[in-house]
Amino acid sequence: MLEYSEITPGRYIEYEGEPYEVLSYHVFRKQQRKPVNATKLKHLITGSVKEVSFHQSEKVNEAEVLTREIKYLYNNKGEWWFSEVGDPSKRFKLTEEAVGTGGKFLKQNSVVEIKMWGEKMVGLKLPIKNTLSAPKKARSAELRRLHAEERGKEKLPRGSTSEVFLTDSDC
Repeated sequence: MLEYSEITPGRYIEYEGEPYEVLSYHVFRKQQRKPVNATKLKHLITGSVKEVSFHQSEKVNEAEVLTREIKYLYNNKGEWWFSEVGDPSKRFKLTEEAVGTGGKFLKQNSVVEIKMWGEKMVGLKLPIKNTLSAPKKARSAELRRLHAEERGKEKLPRGSTSEVFLTDSDC
């Protein structure tokens, strides 16, 4: 059980039977009244944020949110397949809704962290850095476009060029 003053950012609490992450808090007093802890809580399952005030007499349970590392294998037909880092034979799948929009930035065999609340997955943490590359056709088309346009030069009729200076207000 957490006292009202122990509800600080980065902690996971159970409020109304659901898991929340504390985003911010502010303990204040109004005139001669008892202190109040005004917090912003993020629901771990839905992602919604709400403001809740905890009074001095209130206590909340700390949510047991565990993190573990898993390895992304591949995705097929809306199913994202992962395995445990040390044992690739223990595979499991997650739905596209569980992975979220960040799934399109995953590379095969990259290690990610998941947050578990009980037996339910409540979050997927992507790597901070990831090196992605474009297909060869897209890269060569971009290079051809860059070489065709010489920076700062405007092509005029009959093959002549002229220096052009643009400012931010011209664009």
